[in-house]
Amino acid sequence: MSIRKLALAMGFAAAAAFATVSAEAQTELTFGHVGEPGSLFEASANHFAEVANAKLAGTGYSVATYGSSQLGKDSELLSKLKLGTVDFALPSSVMSSVAPEFGVFEMPYLVKDREHMKRIEAEVFWPQIAPAAEAQGFKVLAIWENGFRHITNNVRPITVPDDLKGIKLRTPKGEWRVKMFQSYGANPTPMAFSEVFVALQTGVIDGQENPFAQITSAKFQEVQKYLSLTGHVYTPAYITVGMNKFSSLPENVQALLSEAAKETQAFVYETAANLEVELLQVLKDGGMAVNDADKDAFVKASAGIYEEFATQVPGGKEMVDKALSLAN
Repeated sequence: MSIRKLALAMGFAAAAAFATVSAEAQTELTFGHVGEPGSLFEASANHFAEVANAKLAGTGYSVATYGSSQLGKDSELLSKLKLGTVDFALPSSVMSSVAPEFGVFEMPYLVKDREHMKRIEAEVFWPQIAPAAEAQGFKVLAIWENGFRHITNNVRPITVPDDLKGIKLRTPKGEWRVKMFQSYGANPTPMAFSEVFVALQTGVIDGQENPFAQITSAKFQEVQKYLSLTGHVYTPAYITVGMNKFSSLPENVQALLSEAAKETQAFVYETAANLEVELLQVLKDGGMAVNDADKDAFVKASAGIYEEFATQVPGGKEMVDKALSLAN
């Protein structure tokens, strides 16, 4: 082979090697969540990815989002975080199955509004609840939102707890939501979010409870008659990573991702507040019969859940008392 041909061959080989190295150097960090197109979860995850990728430019890392349970349901995503096969997830109520302390956010009518939630985050979540998640191998980077939850069903309007008697109601997989609806007289059925539409459509369950953003993005208005504005629970969402996998990333990448997660909260809260107004109208326009609920009656019927949480969860009473004291 001539020197010229050898040089050309070496040049091509070097270029190919460089391309391979460059491709290998760009590492995709996967973000799985259960939100459907148009949901608050989708908007939150996509905004985070945009902010994070701008910060990560030149680091060799990027974030890609996968919604609609593409990478698994909530419980599967938590398992994948620990295994390191998914990098980020956005669990909500399911976190009470990870550490009992998260159950404080299952207490009905605990959180009054987002400003109240910010105070709870600062004085209850980060000091007491986040460490409980880390003890189980999970790190929460920031608090986002799932939202204020309302009941839909095909049997009757829900005005007081007694109206729930005998209704088969889907709940997330968290023990306190199940106990709460049992105490109201409903027949709660824990079920993955991705399975709910068909279960409602076929009559396997009568109803479900979720924030407006989840109801509309999943098109539950197509298979539900009644929307009752109970606002019974405010559920945060937690942008969560597996401790081992996250710790293996370069420290500057960890810092940039943490910054992006916290910065995204303002976008999430603003978007959520706007959606509460817009999406209620969408549900009304979709033909749902909307009614107000007697929240005082629900609060009164919830006393037993507070008592049980206080006795069963170490530090439960102190967390609840602290959260309630921050309301004003």
